[in-house]
Amino acid sequence: MEIYTVGGFNEVGKNMTVVKTGDDAIIFDAGVYLPAIVDLQEEESQQQVYSEKKLRSIGALPDDLILDKLGIRSKVRAILLGHAHLDHVGAVPYIGYRYNAPVVGTPFTTSILKRIMSDDKIKIPNKIVSVNPNSSFTIQGKKRSYKAEFINITHSTIQTSMIALHTPEGVVLYANDFKLDNTPVLGLPPNYDALRKIAKQGVKALIVDSLYSGADRKTPSEKIARALLEEVLLTINNKKSAIFVSTFSSHIARLKSIVDFGKKLNRQIYVIGRSMNKYITSAEEVGMCPFRRDIQIGSYKRQVESILKKVSKDRANSLVICTGHQGEPGSILDRLSRKQLPFEFKANDNIIFSSKTIPAPVNMANKENMDKRLRKTGARLFDKVHVSGHGGREDLRDVLSIINPENVIPAHGSTQQLIPMLELAKEMGYKAGKECHLMQDGQKLVL
Repeated sequence: MEIYTVGGFNEVGKNMTVVKTGDDAIIFDAGVYLPAIVDLQEEESQQQVYSEKKLRSIGALPDDLILDKLGIRSKVRAILLGHAHLDHVGAVPYIGYRYNAPVVGTPFTTSILKRIMSDDKIKIPNKIVSVNPNSSFTIQGKKRSYKAEFINITHSTIQTSMIALHTPEGVVLYANDFKLDNTPVLGLPPNYDALRKIAKQGVKALIVDSLYSGADRKTPSEKIARALLEEVLLTINNKKSAIFVSTFSSHIARLKSIVDFGKKLNRQIYVIGRSMNKYITSAEEVGMCPFRRDIQIGSYKRQVESILKKVSKDRANSLVICTGHQGEPGSILDRLSRKQLPFEFKANDNIIFSSKTIPAPVNMANKENMDKRLRKTGARLFDKVHVSGHGGREDLRDVLSIINPENVIPAHGSTQQLIPMLELAKEMGYKAGKECHLMQDGQKLVL
């Protein structure tokens, strides 16, 4: 078996791993590197659709051209997607066409993918296949077939999977982006039974999200973020003030909590921003948007302006959920902070960031500058009302104990972020370089 670590092993983003066994190769994920795209948007001052060539030139796409050089491109039989985040699916519209293979993911994941392509007017020839959480898909190889099992796991978006690829050599478990949340606010808890079952069959290699392998913690459940939101929304003195909450558009469970508490405050709830609309519409499509009737959505310029004028007149009875928690150029909060929209913050208005700034220099600078502009208005800022979607060191220890894989491959971060996973594996009896493999982008591991 050969494993190619194409992207996501030197940085947080452009995740892509390829497993080759016999005459067949299977791709896991094809994501973009978001900081490069944010930089590009800043330079060009408006969002637009970019070409594959342009995105490759700025390092926003995984360098899958190595598969051509190695003669593997023609052997790819499927592209399997773990979940709907752009650093895992965002490259599919640009590079999917290069492979004569179906693109497979859970219903929410494939709905988001289709929506991205339709928004950007991109078409790919690949068949897009939806597989329900906790069910499997059969991949047709050259001489045999393979089972890909989509095992439900929790993360900061719905219908996330660990993918178990069953091969004659044993199971490869692709476990990129997860936390162990036994009490999720929305969706199913982790399927531990399925994980124990594949552990009994024998897991040849575990490709594992090691982003926070250096953090000595168990990542708290989403119900803790819900409690933090409740604390801020229901106990601050906000009788006459506007409330704006910003979070990740794809975090449907978090949006549910914000809406629930907005209803308790008897406020009219408005959701504004194109990406918010995209994810909520997909969640509704797969029957996982219980709050859809409680909100009014505005995504086009006219709708957004009309909502903000209403909110301006009726601050005490409105709650706005919007984009901009990373200070992204062109997002609603960024434009509000620059006074480019028909609403002005006043003293004691409340701006709640139910998020954490993604630690890329461009994001941190954007967020800091936006915060400065917002503070000048006299508004109150509440930051980091949030819990992570990634497991900490102790979650990773639990996963290793359950899976007991032959080989461990740390993924999803810079070398610096992956090294603590190597150390944890050593603590648990794995030999570095022999059973635990610190890989970089563009490398090949032969097992």
